[in-house]
Amino acid sequence: MYLPPTDFLPLRTRDGSYTLRSEQLGEQYHSLHGAVKESRHVYIEAGLKQAPGERIDVLEVGLGTGLNALLTWIIAEERGLQVRYVALEPFPVPTGTLRQTDHATNLGMPDRTHAFIEMMAAEPEVEQFVSEAFAFTRSSTSVLDFSAAAEFDLVYFDAFGPAVQPELWTEDVFRRMHCALRPGGSLVTYCAKGSVRRAMIAAGFSVERLKAMWGKREMFRARRPLHP
Repeated sequence: MYLPPTDFLPLRTRDGSYTLRSEQLGEQYHSLHGAVKESRHVYIEAGLKQAPGERIDVLEVGLGTGLNALLTWIIAEERGLQVRYVALEPFPVPTGTLRQTDHATNLGMPDRTHAFIEMMAAEPEVEQFVSEAFAFTRSSTSVLDFSAAAEFDLVYFDAFGPAVQPELWTEDVFRRMHCALRPGGSLVTYCAKGSVRRAMIAAGFSVERLKAMWGKREMFRARRPLHP
């Protein structure tokens, strides 16, 4: 069973934004080539901006430092969207550590820092109406226990990689994601391992390879077909 290490420390990435890295795991929450750049490329450009309609239900697997949620909140307001965002995170990052990554300031929006920290620190399973455009809930449920039926338009699959948490990258987990998505919905992830692609296909997804940001060659976007 995975238990989070206690040695996560802030580390500046190549685009000037911060991630958290654990030497114990040999892993970090975001790409060292650029935390913000990776989140924008994988989850915003290939995910949120491709979702049809103005009302979008997003499920995130692996809230981490909240960078994907913060960027989604910003884009929702900029594009006039209404986003309901549910993030699965059994091991939330401590508030003090979140302040050290200081995502809102790094994005040029220091005025959002307080609201962002409050959002991240709120009690689990309680929906917060952060703005007219963005409603947020952190769930302490593990993706291994998660169950939903056609409730979401988009999944951000941002768990630690298969080498660290192999149990999260299985056919069973992707069947849960397939079920959670509405027909035509998409799952985006930074990962591009062949075993992950095969697990997605076995779960019923159609999978496309997309160009990744610098530092990686590919990423995956998986779709639940409109028809069985």
